[in-house]
Amino acid sequence: MARTTSRVLRLLGLLQDRAHTGRELAERLGVTDRTLRNDIRRLRELGYPVHATRGAVGGYRLGRGTTMPPLLLDDDEAVAVAVAIGLAEDGSTGLTDITDHAGRALAKLEQILPKRLQRKVTALGTATDIGPATTGSREPDAPVPAALLTTLASAVRDGATVLVDIEDTGTGSDTAEIEPYRLINWQRRWYLVAYSLRTHSWRAIPVARISRATPGERRFAARALPGEDPVAFVMRDIASTGWKVHARVTVLAPAETVIARINPAVGVVEPVDDRSCALLTGADALETIAIYLSMLMMDFRVDGPPELVDHLRTLARRYTEAVADVPEG
Repeated sequence: MARTTSRVLRLLGLLQDRAHTGRELAERLGVTDRTLRNDIRRLRELGYPVHATRGAVGGYRLGRGTTMPPLLLDDDEAVAVAVAIGLAEDGSTGLTDITDHAGRALAKLEQILPKRLQRKVTALGTATDIGPATTGSREPDAPVPAALLTTLASAVRDGATVLVDIEDTGTGSDTAEIEPYRLINWQRRWYLVAYSLRTHSWRAIPVARISRATPGERRFAARALPGEDPVAFVMRDIASTGWKVHARVTVLAPAETVIARINPAVGVVEPVDDRSCALLTGADALETIAIYLSMLMMDFRVDGPPELVDHLRTLARRYTEAVADVPEG
């Protein structure tokens, strides 16, 4: 019976991949046509809708059914599903019912995962923090391979160095040995908080720019994280270097007042004196920065770039002309 069960499961795996002819399936499984038909019948009895077509290009394929049968996943698929469910369970979707269902689904999946796969999933979960959901970007998503994430997460868990190849559109590829500390997931993008052993500095590395990560053999003693908050560190780095357009603005208000008004990803605030501060901010477009500044509801002066000054002058002219003939009061 055990041999029959394993063969039927292998048959299911083949059918989940693509359609096959009966001869292909029988040869792959090393069985007769009669045994293959019996195994197809067993799958149908278990609720799997195996469809058969006749003719020269006929064969078997897995179709849609009316119930939800068990799934058969390979190692990489199981890890990818568990990671995706874990992120949904974290609440980043904003939908409470999905969060509840995701938690139960993850518990079922983790219960049957082999220990070697459980370690990968657990490592990624414990090594990841979620960025704020109150700000966004119009930039396209930057997907990364699950294998790359699990490699980095395992290094974070083990306190081991990693050799990474980082792609840069301006200078090509850069290889660096790093100490990885945290993975940050924000707006469907991934960032790695790491300490560079070459430059002896902290970095927020976009994981999408890492083309290769090779686990190192060296272990390291944990350093104090910058500001003790890796999410805030990444958000500050994005605000100052991670956008297409950057601006420096002098706000005529105390720094603590401005900090209370903005999200960390919007900008970095530096005190000038008791009544003013400098705001370093960025966005994907000048129009977005103009919106940020109007939402401050405070007086400000733009220090640069000149393109932002010109854009605000255009907006000021439009607003002035829009209300020129409207009676006051």
